[in-house]
Amino acid sequence: MALELLCDVVQRCQAIKDEGFSPEDYDLFFTAGRTCIEQGNSAQVLSILVDEKNKSIVRCMGWNLLGPLVQILLKKEDRNLPHCHAILSHLLEVCSPKELLVGLLEQVEEADTGSIAETVTLLLKPLQTVLLRLGMKKASSVGMALSTLLSQVARLPVPVTKEQEEDDVFGLCHCCTALLQFVKPFVEEIKEVVKDNNRISKDNELRVELLKFCMKSLSKPLLEVHLKDPDTLLKSPLRDFATEILIILSSIGESLPDLLSRNVLKRREVPGFLEEEVRYPKESLACLSHLLFVDHIAVDIFPAVLSPIFVLQCNMEYIELLLSRTEESRLQKGLELYEKSLMRVEDNSLPVDLLELKTFFSVPQNLVKVMTLCPDQTLRTKGLKVFQLSIDKFNTEAKYKFFKGMLKTSHHAGVEGYIIKNIKNQIDFSLKQCNGNDWFLGKHLLPLLRLVLCLPQGPETDLLQNLDRIMESLNLLRYMLIRDKEWENETGIWTELYKIEDNYLKPLRTGLNMSKAHYEAELKSAKENKKISSKDSKASVCTVTVDNEKLHNMTPEMQIQVLQSAVFTFDLIEGVLARIEEIIETKERPVVM
Repeated sequence: MALELLCDVVQRCQAIKDEGFSPEDYDLFFTAGRTCIEQGNSAQVLSILVDEKNKSIVRCMGWNLLGPLVQILLKKEDRNLPHCHAILSHLLEVCSPKELLVGLLEQVEEADTGSIAETVTLLLKPLQTVLLRLGMKKASSVGMALSTLLSQVARLPVPVTKEQEEDDVFGLCHCCTALLQFVKPFVEEIKEVVKDNNRISKDNELRVELLKFCMKSLSKPLLEVHLKDPDTLLKSPLRDFATEILIILSSIGESLPDLLSRNVLKRREVPGFLEEEVRYPKESLACLSHLLFVDHIAVDIFPAVLSPIFVLQCNMEYIELLLSRTEESRLQKGLELYEKSLMRVEDNSLPVDLLELKTFFSVPQNLVKVMTLCPDQTLRTKGLKVFQLSIDKFNTEAKYKFFKGMLKTSHHAGVEGYIIKNIKNQIDFSLKQCNGNDWFLGKHLLPLLRLVLCLPQGPETDLLQNLDRIMESLNLLRYMLIRDKEWENETGIWTELYKIEDNYLKPLRTGLNMSKAHYEAELKSAKENKKISSKDSKASVCTVTVDNEKLHNMTPEMQIQVLQSAVFTFDLIEGVLARIEEIIETKERPVVM
């Protein structure tokens, strides 16, 4: 029935001159042709389409059969495959390339999640054939095709394990490999232009479309991928894809060092119909930097002439971007890039003027969020390691200024305690023979100590919440009083001691006595309540407030345990504080002559 209808439509259309076919003709041809293909009559359809008398009909209407053809080809039914492939080849040769392009891209866009990889790999070669038929006017069509393809490929899950990449369980690896073959003739065309002219215009439309393809590939899927080391996975399709993307960039006239440094150099001279931020998305450049310095991709085409400090300065833009995200994959890449960039820099070499740059302020703030808020323990630990590494790279003046800034802005007792521990290390180093400096001794040190030895809310400061800071501050003060002899007073601590007593030690003692008395009273009350409740057959629960947080539905045993822990903490603080008070009382002041 459908075959008869198709024959009738074709026979009637043969008599129509100048391809003046009506919408009804198109509908009937599509309906009958689709039904024939779906019912397995592809051999008969092929014979009709290749008939020379039907060439004009096929040229105008044939592309409508792409949908049912693709569906049959995806099913891979052996009986129909040869004829369906022949039909597709004939349509690619006869039909309008623009209409074919639209039809093929529709099939790519309409692919459901389970068939994306198969659809993309099936249609890449036909798409390439169609685009090459467009000749010199293909640039915008190449861009449209690449954008559609990458949008679909980006929907595929990224393999995580070595085994997933080897087995290509999601089809991403196959798609990436096929995409490289797809763009190859277009890249070769640009390379020929470069070869003939020794240069290429930045506004060459095909070059721009290939640049957009590379930038989008860097953003997705490559920014999502954690490439396996060659020692782990000898043959990695995703590593090969990343390498080829960087090679394509170089081939189309993009200098990798210039791409890396463009945010630092603030280039705005690129003309054309693409704004620079669109042409070079920062997220894509962040991936490029990670590929170069962490994965060591394409190192043979990246000249090692940039200074480590300049590379770090360039990468800080990308590190800031990655560490500002919440996705663990982004955070991991940000930490890796920061670590690798710092490792290239000599210890104690970063100058203080770098701290005037926005990124050298914002990156540590983002790093603090990773260290304190990230749910992944591994990333928190890595964050702390990189944080210390960054401190080690600053010169003495920069360390001093960095510590002051972090004490003013971190607003986290654990981080502040860690900074204070670093200050103690710097003071200890400076007090050793021949290591003296102007920043962690004497007049410069005292303003820093005033930031360290203070209580944010005086005696009312929450001692439990600020435990890390308080303990490190007391340890630092005790160390200085023991290490820096009163008659030497290299740190200036003895000159400042009376202020420290009035502004820090006395308020701390007052707050400690108040807090300890309060918690001991609460503990006593809790123990008495437990005795009463133990006589009651019903289990009782209560609410305890610790560290400004209410802990609901606690049994008496749990309540007592929390309160005992708080009292023990106060005992720790009091132990160090008492030793300091003892040192102050027993130290003899120098006799003034």
